[in-house]
Amino acid sequence: MSPKPVEVPVIAEVVGGHKGRLDDFKGGVESIIGRRPEYPEETLQGIEEFSHLQVTRFFNFGSPEDVVLRARSPRDNPDWPATGTFVHHNHRRPARLATSFPRLLRVEGRDLHVADLDADDGTLVVDLVAVFKEFLPRGTVTQPAWLSEMPKDYWRDAAGR
Repeated sequence: MSPKPVEVPVIAEVVGGHKGRLDDFKGGVESIIGRRPEYPEETLQGIEEFSHLQVTRFFNFGSPEDVVLRARSPRDNPDWPATGTFVHHNHRRPARLATSFPRLLRVEGRDLHVADLDADDGTLVVDLVAVFKEFLPRGTVTQPAWLSEMPKDYWRDAAGR
């Protein structure tokens, strides 16, 4: 069976927030998820009762040439073991999609004001949903020890850049 591309609509765009595709210091930044006008305001009805959103975004600042289908060290750091494409959380994966869990600050019309969205200004959003505790991973989440070192500055306050 040959893979067929899937067409996914863009529902919103990130306004403000990060600039420059930096790896770290993603914390403390506020931005807006500005939904497109074809999605009526009532599609957000009740969302203000939730603390966090699950946002699926497209790495539109990258290109298909950025995709790497081989094992490599995270951030090309030889101190960390080579891991496969589907272990990395970056734009080098085939679908070029990422999921983030920003805090929802407030809703103003079609605009969702959020904090700690690790996406650059102009990033395209293809889906969002309120976070339900009951849908988070069940059981103990495990990961290799080196991973705690790699993103140690990821959520540090952006003012510390």
